[in-house]
Amino acid sequence: MFRSLRLLVLAAAPLGAQQLTGFTGASTAAQRAAEQAAIARPDGAHAKEFSRALSDGPHVAGTPGQAKTRDYVIEQMKAMGLTTEVREYQIWMPHPTKIEVWANGKALDLREGPVKGDETSAKYPETLPINGYGGSGDAEGEVVFVNFGLVEDYATLDSLGVSVKGKVAVARYGRSFRGIKAREAEKHGAVALLIYTDPQDDGYVQGDVYPDGPWRPAQGIQRGSVMNGAGDPSTPGYGSTAGVPRIALDKMPVPHIPVVPIGYGNASEILSLVRGTAIPHGWQGGMAFRYHVGPGPSRARVKVSTDTATAPLKAIWNTFGVVKGTELPDEIVVIGGHRDAWGPGAGDNVSGVVAILEAARAVAEQMKAGWKPRRTMLFATWDAEEWGIIGSTEYAEDDSLRLMKGGVAYFNQDGAGGGPNFGGGGSPSLRGMLRDVTKTIMHPDAPTKSMYQMWREQSKVAAGQEPAMGDPGGGSDFAGFYNHLGIPHSDWGMGGTGGGTYHSLYDSFEWLVRFADPQFKYHAAQARVATAMMMRIANADVLPYDYAEFGRTMKQYVAPVDKAAVGKGWTLNTSPLSAAIAAMETSGVAFNATRDSVLSATPAKGATTRANAALLQVERALTRPEGLRTRPWYRNLIYVADENNGYSNMVFPSVNEAIRAGDQGLAQRELNDLVQRFGAATAAIDRARAALVSK
Repeated sequence: MFRSLRLLVLAAAPLGAQQLTGFTGASTAAQRAAEQAAIARPDGAHAKEFSRALSDGPHVAGTPGQAKTRDYVIEQMKAMGLTTEVREYQIWMPHPTKIEVWANGKALDLREGPVKGDETSAKYPETLPINGYGGSGDAEGEVVFVNFGLVEDYATLDSLGVSVKGKVAVARYGRSFRGIKAREAEKHGAVALLIYTDPQDDGYVQGDVYPDGPWRPAQGIQRGSVMNGAGDPSTPGYGSTAGVPRIALDKMPVPHIPVVPIGYGNASEILSLVRGTAIPHGWQGGMAFRYHVGPGPSRARVKVSTDTATAPLKAIWNTFGVVKGTELPDEIVVIGGHRDAWGPGAGDNVSGVVAILEAARAVAEQMKAGWKPRRTMLFATWDAEEWGIIGSTEYAEDDSLRLMKGGVAYFNQDGAGGGPNFGGGGSPSLRGMLRDVTKTIMHPDAPTKSMYQMWREQSKVAAGQEPAMGDPGGGSDFAGFYNHLGIPHSDWGMGGTGGGTYHSLYDSFEWLVRFADPQFKYHAAQARVATAMMMRIANADVLPYDYAEFGRTMKQYVAPVDKAAVGKGWTLNTSPLSAAIAAMETSGVAFNATRDSVLSATPAKGATTRANAALLQVERALTRPEGLRTRPWYRNLIYVADENNGYSNMVFPSVNEAIRAGDQGLAQRELNDLVQRFGAATAAIDRARAALVSK
């Protein structure tokens, strides 16, 4: 089995293939041989073993179950021969201790409960129906249905003359981050918020529900944080280490009203009796009655108790497997994924941790065969991502000086191995490297086709085009590295199964084996990509960023700025921005040509070191130390999550937020500022090119 897999992997990219981007001709053959040997190692058997152990019960951040996963990961990495480290932080993270909801005087059963065929759902006590960082209290009122609870939904309610002030709002999950739903409900005066997943979006309307199918059953709950921000909310911008000052609760970006997730079975008990205003077009969901907006006559009571007064601080633990670089130990490549979950977390995110462990194992075994990385490699698992990207943010803040100086790349693994379809994203500067790596690895469902070939076929892209990649707006552990510090980042994953276990008790090993990856072949494929990505960038002679592609990508974002300005009746001068982006692309093209030419021979002594030092400054130059005016922690001026959505991406946020705010003068000033930053980034590319040709 292992021999045939090895032959298939080797067949994807013959050792005599063309020179690797960023490598000299002399180092290409050795690097390619090492990569091919290493990517043959991840396998379904190891992945299955890791998955079973790590999803053995709920492991919410700040609980003994999460300490158990910490110990397991460290034990495995030590067994591989890696140096290990655990970093503990004390996080302001109150846990709910009791949650109750009544509908029209009837107490609702909020439990998900066991299902036949899933022993995990019966074996362990389930996590309370938590919306992390929701407020505590006892609130009651008439019900108002607010659709998805979006900013525009409340505008629609205003136009209908419906207010949620003093009412209990009920919102559907979807179309925005749940923290935005909570923020808007509180902003408009609701006394509590209930959030449910409508069966139209995830349930019997989509397909058979668990356990007969992969979709969410009526009692299924989507837990999750409702904090808007990243990191410990009590220590904004700095690490939550011992003795640091903490801000007051009323200054934190967390709701102050109770927020509780419920299943659509319970939601029907509440919404079926709502009358009042008729719903607008598009607000009807999938339950078997006509929806109404309200208010009332249906009433709800929501009571949440927390340990805020008694034990608000919780210990969290990040883990690291460390491989120190032999030549450039201060340059750091990090791959990370979060270890915490709201339940067993087999998909979100045990699968990502499994990919990291398998990549670490492959690298460790390759090192025993004689391979050594030039740069330092960190195999990280983060804690408390589910509460607000906390563990990775605290690390990025705590180690910001080291990362700003030597952070080469961050690779994120969040929700991996869930199906046959491959996808990727991240900074445009690393997209070419991800495509190149996937050309060297065979797809587990098609032994004669590479991951790249299948990616193209699954994406149905036209000849000459590349599969689309996602932008790094926010919402996962790359935020501290990319959105805060400007370190290039890439992520990838396999999915396509669909289904409704997200953040529920049923995100279990049994669900995963039954519906997503029975043989753990997609987990193994995910780990092969991770192995090659880590090894390649750790050993490149010249960092394989592509700023020609970066510039080409940026070009497409100028026209929407013009369109938004026209929509306001403004005239903004975007010509200097277009020129600055064009200059970056031109410099990127020139650098790529020079790099490839110089590396085809023998670079002058010290040339690659000087070039790499300049390259590390390119995307740092596209950040602003004081950050966005609306959110200072977010320093990157290229991509960020939309502040009114939380999930969707906003490009050139400093400019587009000024346009949204209706401030033409500020929008033009932000455009001018962005031009200067593109100029600084281009100057760094030019310095890198000059370093390569200097004697």
